[in-house]
Amino acid sequence: MPRFKVLITDYAWPDVTIERNTLAEIDAELVVAPKGDAETLAGLAADCDAIMTNWAKVPQAVIEACKNCKIVSRLGIGLDNIDVAYCKSQNIPVTNVPDYCLIEVAEHALAQLLSLSRKVAFYHHETKNGRYVLQSGPKLRRIEGQTLGIVGLGNIGRKLAEKALGLKMKIIAYSRSRKDPMPGVEFVEIDELLQRSDYVSLHTPLTKDNKYWLNADKFKLFKPSAYLINTARGALIDGQALQNALNAGQLAGAALDVQEVEPPDLSQAPYNDPRVVVTPHAAFVSEESLQNLRSRVAKQVATRLTGGVPENIVNGVTVG
Repeated sequence: MPRFKVLITDYAWPDVTIERNTLAEIDAELVVAPKGDAETLAGLAADCDAIMTNWAKVPQAVIEACKNCKIVSRLGIGLDNIDVAYCKSQNIPVTNVPDYCLIEVAEHALAQLLSLSRKVAFYHHETKNGRYVLQSGPKLRRIEGQTLGIVGLGNIGRKLAEKALGLKMKIIAYSRSRKDPMPGVEFVEIDELLQRSDYVSLHTPLTKDNKYWLNADKFKLFKPSAYLINTARGALIDGQALQNALNAGQLAGAALDVQEVEPPDLSQAPYNDPRVVVTPHAAFVSEESLQNLRSRVAKQVATRLTGGVPENIVNGVTVG
């Protein structure tokens, strides 16, 4: 019999060797969930001591079923898939890895910006369909001197700003706190940011207060030549409002790495619109970032199960 059991609800990489080997050091068995709903996860969690989760929903019912739960650890940054408040009420620490893929997400957002500005994805699609026409699609513009508006100047937003400043772009940002001013970055209010930006890149967590905040009214503020980039959370954007805005010529295009439902129905708008570049929630991925993420989360769990204090407790629970 193993000393501990740890449930992993889902993962976005080929295997769980890193997690299994790290937990084996403390005689913990890794229970790998098949793809399923909360009821399935609750059944698997019943005799486990900890939960690790990537994207799967971990609501109160799953945590409640895990009677001996010592920790819920997110294989990622955002926490909107975990009932953090319930965990706190039960004195269960919730952890994440807030700094594991900062460079990767910033690089992906910049790659999306470059693809939109130089029509790389558009031209690729056209040529693969037999249309080799330079003049097709929106006009090309020089990136240098254009304005990038960053919504959320946290760790990832700052990394993106650093890279875009290297391209000699003008950077404006919206931040509720406005703490830690950054050289070369001008703080503005959100409506001004949408009105002035040639590119708008989202880098803010999803909360109950900002779901669909980028709606029909906000899209009316965009320049008709502007582009939207989202590597944060899909539900920050009202998808139907985005498509309506594209159809109305209120913005020129978008690049979406995150969707409210994943995978989305790619036959439906806005995913089937040639002005929209879609990637499959890939921004966080690199060999380096995944190694860092997986080993650190497994160590968080191992530390907690053996009586220690894990890094990055996010819900204010005191342990030890």
